[in-house]
Amino acid sequence: MAHKIGILSDTHSLLRPSVIKLLHTCDAIIHCGDFDTPHILSKLSSIAPFYAVRGNADTDIAFDHIPETLSLELYGVRIFVIHNRKMIRQDICGYDMILCGHSHSYECLQKNGQTWLNPGSCGRKRFLLPLTMAVLTIMESGRFQIEKIELAKAENVPCALPPSAKDIKQTVLRVMKETDKGKPVDAIAQSCGISRELAEQICRLYLTHPGVSADGILGKMGL
Repeated sequence: MAHKIGILSDTHSLLRPSVIKLLHTCDAIIHCGDFDTPHILSKLSSIAPFYAVRGNADTDIAFDHIPETLSLELYGVRIFVIHNRKMIRQDICGYDMILCGHSHSYECLQKNGQTWLNPGSCGRKRFLLPLTMAVLTIMESGRFQIEKIELAKAENVPCALPPSAKDIKQTVLRVMKETDKGKPVDAIAQSCGISRELAEQICRLYLTHPGVSADGILGKMGL
């Protein structure tokens, strides 16, 4: 009998209906961090056995019990989980899979006989990056396969982007300045003439990456 594990990351306060529906078909769920709000934790844990690590955006006290790294074995597959792969500080040779998030960009590759998987983000859309997650299917033999789930076509949530690269950078700089003034997201969005979602994404990147420049934020946006 095969077992399915839903793997997701960087949901940032949003669980889409299609994601919830898919997770109900899984035997377990792994989240690679950046929930943003505690209600995502309780919702996921009510669906199936749930495993998670804490992301850089998970600053609420409700996330204090969530570890920064996780080592587990599910149905014979040894798995190491961390939010940002750059933060790995231990020997991970004894694992079959390495799971991470943070970049919002899907990646699956083989490295030193291990499968490295970043499921991307299926929460709030980050500009040009697609909405993705993954389903890991483990066979009785111990073999496993990974299916990339692409959600962008069905549930694309557009962001109001400025018309040119120069305008985008100027918008980011303005949002950073308004954030430094302590303005709320709604006021920033109105002041800068952009959608609330876009303003919220820029603010989050600015606040969760101390010292980041406008070009750095653009890079994290995939622009």
